[in-house]
Amino acid sequence: MKNKVHLWGTHGATILGISLVLFMLGVLLVIEYHSYRLSHDTQERITYKVDLAPDVSDSLALALKADIAQMPEVKHVDYISKEQAAEIFSQDLGEDFVGFAGYNPLYPSLMVNFNVQLLPDNSTATLDRFCQQVASREGVTGVAYQENIVGELRQAFYNLSWFLIVFVALLLVITILLISSLIRIAIYGQRDTIATMRLVGAKAGFIARPFRLRSIAYGTIGGLVAVVLTALALWVADRQFLLSLLESRHLPWYAAIAAATVLTGILIAYLATAATVRRYIDKH
Repeated sequence: MKNKVHLWGTHGATILGISLVLFMLGVLLVIEYHSYRLSHDTQERITYKVDLAPDVSDSLALALKADIAQMPEVKHVDYISKEQAAEIFSQDLGEDFVGFAGYNPLYPSLMVNFNVQLLPDNSTATLDRFCQQVASREGVTGVAYQENIVGELRQAFYNLSWFLIVFVALLLVITILLISSLIRIAIYGQRDTIATMRLVGAKAGFIARPFRLRSIAYGTIGGLVAVVLTALALWVADRQFLLSLLESRHLPWYAAIAAATVLTGILIAYLATAATVRRYIDKH
């Protein structure tokens, strides 16, 4: 009876340890996903203003808008007429500046947003080329964007992404080491059983089979527990901080992270078990 209790305690401790390690890995993968999404969305919200001549006609401006929208790197283009620009400025100012000034000094413009996924690594050169192409079009007086701020923002997101990737890689190494240690400790308690089976003539494959199946169970149960804990952490963070973490557009990515977490647990537990059992079999 005591041996059974001890055995179940060993199983429970192993599964709990695997679950906690995989939970940390799952949370970090979720953070990596949301940091990528945030940087992606922020960069796509950067607006490049194409200034148009004050006397440009609406038909020419709309034709220019359609022409720019056809460029592969461009995600969205908005046309703001002089009247719309005056309305926006009056709302920001809190009074009708056109009535006060007696005329509308603002120019019409096109507001361009780029699709970050389609921008190459040398995006600065691409944006400069875009500005040169658009500036040469009829009715365009110039393209305005803060090159230094855009460059610094892109570099900051680039550095953050690489930092998180390196951190995930380091945590994955730690995960492998911890799960391997837990598996070795669990099998160590049954080394006498392995030795006995070896003495009565059992083949290595026959001896290793139940341990390998058990390792798959360890990895599966530990991964599923980690997925439940990660989902609970997401729910709590969404309720407490109103971060919109549970929107439907995130669900496919969460499913991929959950699958990766479970498969990682199964793979590491299986490989660690196979190596440990092989070592004990070879000793006898």
